[in-house]
Amino acid sequence: MSELQDLFNSAIEPLPEIHDKSFASHFDTFAEKQVILLGDGSHGTSEFYSARAEITKRLIERHGYTMVAVEADWPDAKVIDRYVRLRPGPKAQIGGTAKGYEPFNRFPTWMWRNVEMQRLVEWMRDRNHRMPPEKRAGFYGLDLYSMGASIDAVIDYLDRMDPKASKQARLRYGCLEPWIEEPASYGLASLRGMEDCEGRVVKMLRDLLEKRLEYAQSGLRDADEYHSGEQNAHLVRDAEKYYKTMYYSSVSSWNLRDIHMFETLERLLRFNEGQKAIVWAHNSHVGDARFTSMGSRRNELNIGQLCREQLGSENVTILGCGTHTGTVAAAHEWDDDMEVMPVRPSRADSWEIVAHDTGVPRFVLDLRRDRIDPAFRSALAAEQRLQRFIGVIYRPDTERNSHYSQAVLQKQFDGYVWFDETQAVNPLEVIQPITPLGKGETYPFGL
Repeated sequence: MSELQDLFNSAIEPLPEIHDKSFASHFDTFAEKQVILLGDGSHGTSEFYSARAEITKRLIERHGYTMVAVEADWPDAKVIDRYVRLRPGPKAQIGGTAKGYEPFNRFPTWMWRNVEMQRLVEWMRDRNHRMPPEKRAGFYGLDLYSMGASIDAVIDYLDRMDPKASKQARLRYGCLEPWIEEPASYGLASLRGMEDCEGRVVKMLRDLLEKRLEYAQSGLRDADEYHSGEQNAHLVRDAEKYYKTMYYSSVSSWNLRDIHMFETLERLLRFNEGQKAIVWAHNSHVGDARFTSMGSRRNELNIGQLCREQLGSENVTILGCGTHTGTVAAAHEWDDDMEVMPVRPSRADSWEIVAHDTGVPRFVLDLRRDRIDPAFRSALAAEQRLQRFIGVIYRPDTERNSHYSQAVLQKQFDGYVWFDETQAVNPLEVIQPITPLGKGETYPFGL
């Protein structure tokens, strides 16, 4: 057995079963930060969702966190937020509808429309029902793929607040109307010299921001609804830029997306001053990109890196999740139906195999500088190893090139949560809706 393996074995803290009452208490020392980011090694693993749900419940109940912000579109998450916080307006549970609007109803539906998320959402609603409104925990989306839904949301808000501005919004956003169903085609068309809508959507956002005080003093005042309208206007601006960028630079589009997610989180923190947030996203988004080949070779950044840089490492905790083998819910190609696929055993040159060779089925590894043994830290730093990233697309036949990336584990995360053998998430649907707007949206491989 190698020195690294010996030190690794000595550093881990075994965990009970996820639904054991004591499971989430093992993460208490990671709490009390302004933001805690909870990663997953795939978007289709039940243990990753269930573990994060149990940790989230404890963070809300015992440590005062009031925001759950996930790698999902803002309008979809908003109808869930109204449901869990028992707020007025269109609302829906996971798997439900809100005045004809069905949240998370585009590929990959299983990422959020699954039993594990359904249980967390119902728990949040039940708990919030017993709490005064100011202490209720909310549910928010960080991503930027909902350009059409966000345009509709801005117009709907202005219809109620400012009919004159609503007419202006319809004119300005009308520039994007031909591309709502397939926004990626807008980016291609703009490269070919067709009309660029950037100036119009930027002007719409500026107008909304300039009227913040006026709307706040209105008899129809609702701070949450103004904040949501503003966020949707930011989203349209960033999505318009994203769909143009994706055709000439995958790095720029990745960075723009993660900057949008961080700035959305930052606005949430400002709006809910003094409150604390829990972020759910893939390991590739939350694990500090500077310490993976994403950052060191491809010049990509991510929300984890930006949180540490902009909020301060002392105010941020990052936890990642990993597995050795089992099954995963994923698709072979974008817009394919979901399949339950076997996960290949981890490679001999990966961090996952080191975790597997402990022989411990579940554990947490504390990687914080003030808690890790210096000899172990040195041993970790001396190793160049790969880490596996499975998104909504899984290509086991080309797994090395498709799903592995170099990572410096102890700098990427503050803690690493391990489940040796895992099972696919429990989806509410297997057949996927036809969503042409999704093709090619995320890079790499649906993360």
